[in-house]
Amino acid sequence: MKRQIITIAGSLGSGKSSTARAVAAALGFRHFSSGDLFRQLAVERGESIEAMNISAEVQRDIDLKVDNLLQEMYRADEQLVIDSRMAWHWMPGSFKVFLVLDPDTAAARIFNDLQGKGRISEDATSIQEVRDSIDRRFASEQKRYAALYGVNATDLQNFDLAINTKHNDLKTVTAIVCAAYRAWHADEKGR
Repeated sequence: MKRQIITIAGSLGSGKSSTARAVAAALGFRHFSSGDLFRQLAVERGESIEAMNISAEVQRDIDLKVDNLLQEMYRADEQLVIDSRMAWHWMPGSFKVFLVLDPDTAAARIFNDLQGKGRISEDATSIQEVRDSIDRRFASEQKRYAALYGVNATDLQNFDLAINTKHNDLKTVTAIVCAAYRAWHADEKGR
């Protein structure tokens, strides 16, 4: 059964949080970022986001905390937009979006973001340093999600919509997601 929940996953640096916030505002839905939660947990543990990913490979409690929260939100919430790598898995009746971005463009965007306002538990001195971190984080996440859940979190077959954010600005991506969600949701009502 389709729910009024949109899950937004994607490549590192693809604009998941920005898109989720904008889509939630456009639809009047609540927004939640599991990435922000993960970063906050890293700060509480005194780790960088990359170190936290490596720790999560062996310390199952890190992912369990996030997973349990996502499952509870799915049971309790409606009209929710969530940016999360794994929410699509825990929220099967959601409209599932994947944002695609190549690692070089992502590294430049993340580096610029870090220079502008920063992100908790993340810092870098060069675009190459960010790119190397992206590669390590991606490998760590792929390994974790395959081992823990038996899934490839970047397999586009898991999603209802995929958008390349390299040449689409936030306004365009938001409009595409909102239009596709409305069509998807209307299809459920028409049955």
